[in-house]
Amino acid sequence: MATFSSSAKCCRSFSSLPSSSSASSLPGNTERIAFSSIPKSFVAAKVSVKSQIVSNHNVVSMQDGAVAMTVNPVKNETPLNKLKQGLAPVNSSEELKEAAGFDINENESSVSITVVGASGDLAKKKIFPALFALYYEDCLPKHFTVYGYARSKMTDAELRNMVSKTLTCRIDKRENCGEKMDQFLKRCFYHSGQYDSEENFAELGKKLKEHEAGRVSNRLFYLSIPPNIFIDAVRCTSLSASSGNGWTRVIVEKPFGRDSDSSAALTKALKQYLEEDQIFRIDHYLGKELVENLSVLRFSNLIFEPLWSRQYIKNVQLIFSEDFGTEGRGGYFDNYGIIRDIMQNHLLQILALFAMETPVSLDAEDIRNEKVKVLRSMRPLRLDDVVIGQYKSHSKGGVTYPSYTDDTTVPKDSLTPTFAAAALFINNARWDGVPFLMKAGKALHNKRAEIRVQFRHVPGNLYNRNFGTDLDRATNELVIRVQPDEAIYLKINNKVPGLGMRLDRSNLNLHYAARYSKEIPDAYERLLLDAIEGERRLFIRSDELDAAWSLFTPFLKELEEKKIIPEYYPYGSRGPVGAHYLAARYNVRWGDLGVEQ
Repeated sequence: MATFSSSAKCCRSFSSLPSSSSASSLPGNTERIAFSSIPKSFVAAKVSVKSQIVSNHNVVSMQDGAVAMTVNPVKNETPLNKLKQGLAPVNSSEELKEAAGFDINENESSVSITVVGASGDLAKKKIFPALFALYYEDCLPKHFTVYGYARSKMTDAELRNMVSKTLTCRIDKRENCGEKMDQFLKRCFYHSGQYDSEENFAELGKKLKEHEAGRVSNRLFYLSIPPNIFIDAVRCTSLSASSGNGWTRVIVEKPFGRDSDSSAALTKALKQYLEEDQIFRIDHYLGKELVENLSVLRFSNLIFEPLWSRQYIKNVQLIFSEDFGTEGRGGYFDNYGIIRDIMQNHLLQILALFAMETPVSLDAEDIRNEKVKVLRSMRPLRLDDVVIGQYKSHSKGGVTYPSYTDDTTVPKDSLTPTFAAAALFINNARWDGVPFLMKAGKALHNKRAEIRVQFRHVPGNLYNRNFGTDLDRATNELVIRVQPDEAIYLKINNKVPGLGMRLDRSNLNLHYAARYSKEIPDAYERLLLDAIEGERRLFIRSDELDAAWSLFTPFLKELEEKKIIPEYYPYGSRGPVGAHYLAARYNVRWGDLGVEQ
């Protein structure tokens, strides 16, 4: 599909949206300035959350002055047909009205965004600031409302006061940010209620309807609540607060269960009230700029795609480290551990994106199909392929750092790992025999998330004697630093200037802060905007989830049944020694251990 915008400040250009992935399977969907070609066939509604059929001409005005519509296909060479085929330019909204053959103000849409669990830390620190950033960038529709819903008693004014403390004018440091902040807060409202009360959600639905003022109603619910109350909230949303003539979508935060059985049970329960394409399982790491750039780097640069296989790549490392402990979240963390919290979702999703075959298109389903193929080709984890650890108390510089079990919310005899390193393998023609090494941990020496691709040695290298016995120092390495200080750099060998033959290792470096003046958007901004637009590419499909849990569940079950004792490592160290032995078993050295500029 082509996307047209009349504003220079529009947050997305036509090339950023794939051809069909942002179209909802529910009737009444409206797109940002998008002409969809053939309407999908709609499933019958099981409960009230399913949308009812509305006019074939749905229109929404955007803040930036652009216009969005979904129209039925036409077979003759009308002006509208030419627009859809990219044969005729759109110079103004008046021309667009004339081409479409109707008044663009006749059937406007609204978007209502409800943050369920609005008083929680995630809502305050991430969701509300992300929504404001989207508003500031003119990425939200003209008619939108933000509602907070939680059990806490609060007025609209109190919610606005709470939210205002977390909003910043960081974006490009432009003028009038304070004015925009005031305008955004006027769109924010609050409704107090229980998460399992259909009556309370019905009251919320009435308030949403008042703000929608007769427009086509599109509703997005963000479940920023503990997983044990997901189903109650979805049931009440479905039966009492869903849209009657537009789309209804629900964003679900991880964890998506603890194993295959609990995940399948959660999915089954959600699908009692929602269709799969209404469920947006969010993994915020997929919204990170460098993760999204991963496929661009590979598929749009000829230099990389031919090298992306076992023939040239020796190993791939996915590294996640935090320089702090649980810090009060021990009660939650102890029930999941580092493997469920980081490896099974964040790192495994990045691995699937990295290793997948070239998709047919950038359509969400085509990309997710390829990711599922990777996950289903992976060898199930074994105990021998994993090292687990738990941080212990350590004193440094006169400061004593606590152990994991010093957290008052953690049992003193807890064996929950705060560190894990694993070797995974993909049993397919492209990656057979290549170790994918994952490492994730808390209370380590630094904070980072990165992908490291170590290439094989040069066969018959003429300069081996110049490198001495440590040939690994002569290995090319591609590093994609996800956070902090985002960068992509390639390590190469070169000659040091001078009369002698002395070799050096240098970086070909794309440092984002130096190259781009614009601040990188937060992952939640991208994912919230995708959910509003119906773009599912960065959200997890149910069969992806099943395949991911199938890989980890047998290992986790064995780990817990055998009560494997983790290897203890000092707070602020590089982690357990066992992680180095694991890498050495596959003739690999962790790439993050060297000193780098």
